[in-house]
Amino acid sequence: MCKNTLLMIKLTTTTKIVVFAFLLNQVLYVFFSSDSSFVPPLIYSVLGSSRHMGIGPVSIASLVMGTMLNEEVSFNKDSDLYLQLAFTSTFFAGLFQASLGLFRLGFIIDFLSKATLIGFMAGAAVVVALQQLKGLLGITHFTGKMQIIPVMESVFNQKKEWSWQTIVMGFSFLILLIAARQISLMKPKLFWASAAAPLVSVILSTLLVFLFKSRFQRVTTIGHLPKGVNPPSINKLHFRGSHLSLAIKVGLITGILSLTEGVAVGRTFASMEDYQIDGNKEMLAIGLMNIVGCCFSCYVTTGSFSRSAVNYNAGAKTIVSNIVMAAMVLVTLLFLMPLFYYTPDLILAAIIITAVIGLIDYKGAIHLWKLDKLDFLVFLCSFFGVLFFSVQLGLGIAVGVSVLKIILHVTRPNTMVLGNIPGTQIYRSINCYENALREPCFLILSIESPILFANSTYLQERVLRWVREEEERIQENNESALKCVILDMTAVTATDTSGIDAMFELRKRLERRSLHLVLVNLAGTVMEKLHRSKLLDLFRSNGLYLTIGEAVADLSSSSSWNVPEP
Repeated sequence: MCKNTLLMIKLTTTTKIVVFAFLLNQVLYVFFSSDSSFVPPLIYSVLGSSRHMGIGPVSIASLVMGTMLNEEVSFNKDSDLYLQLAFTSTFFAGLFQASLGLFRLGFIIDFLSKATLIGFMAGAAVVVALQQLKGLLGITHFTGKMQIIPVMESVFNQKKEWSWQTIVMGFSFLILLIAARQISLMKPKLFWASAAAPLVSVILSTLLVFLFKSRFQRVTTIGHLPKGVNPPSINKLHFRGSHLSLAIKVGLITGILSLTEGVAVGRTFASMEDYQIDGNKEMLAIGLMNIVGCCFSCYVTTGSFSRSAVNYNAGAKTIVSNIVMAAMVLVTLLFLMPLFYYTPDLILAAIIITAVIGLIDYKGAIHLWKLDKLDFLVFLCSFFGVLFFSVQLGLGIAVGVSVLKIILHVTRPNTMVLGNIPGTQIYRSINCYENALREPCFLILSIESPILFANSTYLQERVLRWVREEEERIQENNESALKCVILDMTAVTATDTSGIDAMFELRKRLERRSLHLVLVNLAGTVMEKLHRSKLLDLFRSNGLYLTIGEAVADLSSSSSWNVPEP
């Protein structure tokens, strides 16, 4: 009854294939997406704010849903339960997305960093590609697990089931699809080659199986696909039982991933056409279309980059393009579905492998390695976590490392010594600017973080360490003695009671060393808190300045370096 939806959940990575003409694009998509490309676009056309975003199932959310559900519920053994959990997961995904938009909590999706997504998509792409060996080799009994080790064991343990007809035809079409993709990449003018190749492959493979049925008896086909719109599925929502926690878990993860992609797609095309989208409104629209969609045999949908690119390149100017797409999907559902009866499973596997290759961003991984080793570690955690363990564990480890990175930056903020650019009143890091010169008798430090309870003790100790190192350097070079420490507070946008206590303690400890502490360029909120704590009164006498240049000039011309009484 809902075989179309089941196919899409398992095989939807083909939604990354961009077809050269809008109508052909919709015909190919609807074969895999069914009602998920019909109901949600209509809802988004009423609630959404993006003019170009095309709505439909996307690879990343589909990969996660198929992977996580297959780990606990086998589609082949209990398809009804599988469907119930898919629709229920979609409901919880939509509920979570709509809640983020309603309560303006969209910042949560920012914890999925670029490194996390690159690693996840690469790992999921490899896992899904290996799963397609079942179709390419003609294996009937295949493992339901998604990890690389059990998949490869299943492939080689079932050698007796390999079909040479399936292997020859499958790899032939796979080579054709990959070649078309490479031609389009090497020669952009031939973009239509990779766009048309999947549709042409489906037609050719279907004709071959139909014309030579007797010779391709071991080649499995899709079989009967019912015409018409799938029936309502509100009665299939599963809100009790032992699998409810699985549905909630899958819904939350797929909801975050699809929301991240949808908002990113919307912002991308909005920036290209110089208009703005409302992020919270987008979250609410995407969430509501999933809540409604799960009642009409739809699973998680969001803004698809490939569909949006088709919309944009076809000249779409308004959100009405989603209504046109939905109409074309409806025509295909009503009249064209029986044409795919003899379509072999192997061509679906070949198309999926070709599609997921594009999800492996090796250039992005290399860029992470060159730019930020900690980001590269996040990428590796996400990639190998998905590949060897599970989607949720891989994402969980990657998010955990990302949060650890944030905590590290907050608790161990950067501080640096500043020097004067000769002939100017500009002060920059002496490590980054070769011509930046130290000011005699002054140690000028820049603090590049709010001073809060998490880093106040560290910053206090770090400043004192800078002082000791500066005094040792002065002694070695026989320079003028250090008399003043200037803290550039430009980047200190906030503080708390722990931060105020740390500044008070730092001032006392510097006074014991006969050193004068000066604060420069205090932010308004920091100034207000220092005033309330009475600490500001201690700095009013030669302790507060607007700029470093002003502080250096005034203190250098002062006849006395007396330290104020505490």
